[in-house]
Amino acid sequence: PKHELDYIMGNPPFVGASMMTKEQKDEAVAVFGKGKRVNSIDYVGAWYHKAAALLQGTSSRAAFVSTNSITQGEQVAPLWEKLLKQYRVHIDFAHRTFKWNSEAKEKAAVHCVIIGFSIAGNNQTKYIYTNGVASQPAKNINPYLLDAPDVLISSRGAALCNVPRMTAGNKPTDGGNLILSQEERDALIAKDASIVPYVRRYVGSKDFINNDEVRYCLWLKGVSPTLYRKNTEIMRRLEAVKQMRLASSAAPTRALAEKPYLFFSTPQTDSNYLCIPEVSSERRRYIPIGFMDKSIIASNKLLIVPDANLYHFGVLTSNVHMAWTRTVCGRLKSDYQYSGATVYNTFPWPTPTDAQKVKIEQTAQAILDARTRYPESSLADLYDELTMPPELRRAHQENDRAVMQAYGFSVKDMTESKCVAELMRMYQRLTYKSI
Repeated sequence: PKHELDYIMGNPPFVGASMMTKEQKDEAVAVFGKGKRVNSIDYVGAWYHKAAALLQGTSSRAAFVSTNSITQGEQVAPLWEKLLKQYRVHIDFAHRTFKWNSEAKEKAAVHCVIIGFSIAGNNQTKYIYTNGVASQPAKNINPYLLDAPDVLISSRGAALCNVPRMTAGNKPTDGGNLILSQEERDALIAKDASIVPYVRRYVGSKDFINNDEVRYCLWLKGVSPTLYRKNTEIMRRLEAVKQMRLASSAAPTRALAEKPYLFFSTPQTDSNYLCIPEVSSERRRYIPIGFMDKSIIASNKLLIVPDANLYHFGVLTSNVHMAWTRTVCGRLKSDYQYSGATVYNTFPWPTPTDAQKVKIEQTAQAILDARTRYPESSLADLYDELTMPPELRRAHQENDRAVMQAYGFSVKDMTESKCVAELMRMYQRLTYKSI
C-alpha cells in the first residue's frame, strides 16, 4: 500500500532497447504506452516510469542504479518527457557515469549512473556526484545530470542553425562485392588499366582514424556501361550484388537489385568534404575530424559535411562542441557514437563577429598545419592523450579560446558542465522548448 511505502531502491536489469525479449518489450510498452521513439528506451526506463506512478500522492522517494544510456543520446527525450511533464518528477541527487565491474566470471564492465528522484517537495540540498565526490550544490539537476534547466534535446532532421547539411556517407548494401582490398584492386587494374578512374579509395571511421587498412571500391555512378561491361571481374561482382539484393527481406534493397552498379545510397557530392567518424574512443579529448578530398569515397560509417569550410571545422573540433557531444551523443559501450540528428543538428552555434570568425579560421588552419608535421602518424597517434604532439595541443587550445570567445564564454572560469548548461539555455531559446 502507498501509505506504507517510504523508498523504492533498486538495480534494474541492464537490458538495452534492442536486446529485450518479446516479454520484456511487452512489459515496457505496457508501462510506457505507445509514443514517439519509446522503442529506443532501455528496460531500465520502465522501472523509472513504474516508480513515478507509485510515488503519486505520496512523500516517498526512489533511487536506482541504472545504465548511463538513459542520460545520453536519443532515448533521453522519450524517457524523461513523460516523467517531467506528466508525473512531475524532479531529480534529488545523481552520480554521473562510473564503471561498475561485474563480480561474475565474465567480468563484464558496465557504465552506470545513480539517480534519486521524487515527486513530493524536497528542501534538501541537491548534489551531483562525480567519482564519489559531490560538486557544488545544484539549483536543478536535469536528465543529462547537469546543473541546468530541464531541457530535452530531441533529434532533428535539419540543423538548428544556418550551417551546411550533415549526412551519413555512402552506404553500399552490396554483400561486400563493390569493396576491394589493396590486393584485389591491384589485380583488377593489372588486367585492365582503363578502369583506374572508377576504382576509388574507400574510407570508413576505423580507416580514417587508424589509417591501418587501405580499401577501395568500384564507383560506377554516372559511368557509361560501355567502359566496364566487358570486364569479367566487374560483371561477376555486379551479378553478386544483384543476387544479394534480390534475396533481401527489405523492399528498398530488392528494388535496387536492378542497379547493382550503384551503392544503396550516394549522398556524396563532387566537392571536398569534412568528415566525422561515427564511433570514436572516449579516451580522446577531441574526436579526430578533418577534410577529405572529393576523390575519396566516404562509407556510411563516416558523417560528412560536403560544403564545410575552415570556420565550421574550427567550431566542430573545439572543446565547446566536444562538451556538447559528450553530453548528448549516444554511446557504443563507452565510446562516443556521433549522430547528425542528435548531435550536429541540435548544436547551438555561436554568432561571431567578422573578426572572431577570421580568428577561428586561423586557429583551425593552425590545427591542420600542426598535423602535417607528422605525415607518418595516424589520427589515432596524434589524438592519443599520451602521445599528442605539443604543437598540436597548443593549436587546439588556441582554437578552443577563439571559439569560446565567439560564444562570449569566460576562458578562465567556464567548466565543461557550465559550458553545456549555457549551450542548453541557448538551445532552449532557439527552439522555444522547455519543461
